[in-house]
Amino acid sequence: MIAVRRGPVALVFLLLVLAAAAFAAIRWVDGYANFPLPLNEPLTFVVPPGGSLTAVAHDLHARGVIARPGLWVAYARAHGLADSIKAGEYEIQPGASAASVLRKLVRGDVILREITIVEGWTVRDMLRAIHEHSAIDHSLTGASEAEVMARLGSAGVHPEGQFFPDTYRFAAGTSDAEILRQAHAQMRERLRAAWDARAPKLPLADEYAALILASIVEKETGLASERPRIAGVFIRRLRIGMRLQSDPTVIYGIGASYDGNIRSRDLTNDSAYNTYTRRGLPPTPIALPGEAALRAVTQPDDSGALFFVATGEPDGSHYFSATLAEHNAAVKRYLARLRSRATTADSTRAGADAR
Repeated sequence: MIAVRRGPVALVFLLLVLAAAAFAAIRWVDGYANFPLPLNEPLTFVVPPGGSLTAVAHDLHARGVIARPGLWVAYARAHGLADSIKAGEYEIQPGASAASVLRKLVRGDVILREITIVEGWTVRDMLRAIHEHSAIDHSLTGASEAEVMARLGSAGVHPEGQFFPDTYRFAAGTSDAEILRQAHAQMRERLRAAWDARAPKLPLADEYAALILASIVEKETGLASERPRIAGVFIRRLRIGMRLQSDPTVIYGIGASYDGNIRSRDLTNDSAYNTYTRRGLPPTPIALPGEAALRAVTQPDDSGALFFVATGEPDGSHYFSATLAEHNAAVKRYLARLRSRATTADSTRAGADAR
């Protein structure tokens, strides 16, 4: 009888069994990793800078989210992802799996917060809003406006008007300097685009002059449809050497002492920002202009108006005139409307008191 050598056959069989077992184990781990987690409502958690996946796994296990933290870490290591997670604040939605949470951590798909910089705000309004936002890292607290501009790489530049009004999304812990850097870069980009597309022969020396005028237009009206017409009035006045006579520039020059009322003496008290006493543009912007204002001053309306006054309508609209006589008539109508409203209000109050 010939003896059969069973050693190699047994070894092959054993390897096949081990391979099958390993494959089954991988399939089981993959199945576990892709099974929905036991969540009935969104859950937030934070991965600190330098945090490990093992620490995250134990944190989520303690909160009843990951039943087998060791398997989750093993799954991540098997896929080469365990050392690729990013710090930040995360949210897990019901229906998510351990695998999808891992992918979120690797992508850095953190919760994004928002801050809106409003058109027409001054730079102080903007800095106050940023300082009061609880999700922002306040690295510039106590810094002067000049120091802020230096941190942004624009030393010596006046900060007013240098930041684009928009809604900015960011991860919690983002520094105030980074948000300001984005807003500053956005304004430079939008201003450059508007200036490059400007109408020919504007009486504006450069794009900074356009920024100054855009800030005035921004403060003169809240109606986007009116901005090109108001810009047209100011462009024509600059062209013929006529004073701009813009109340918002006077108010900006008054500064913190402005109490909500502009008086005759304010219009005659000379300052660099008083466009009733001085020709041309003020030395700096007076607010943060938006896209529509930038476009309005570089592509102004050319209808010929030299004056405008409020209509007194609730929409904040204005009446535009080409001649002083027409403008004076419009002013009379506006004042008459104000007097009529005041009389009506007095009568209403008197009736209420009588009751």
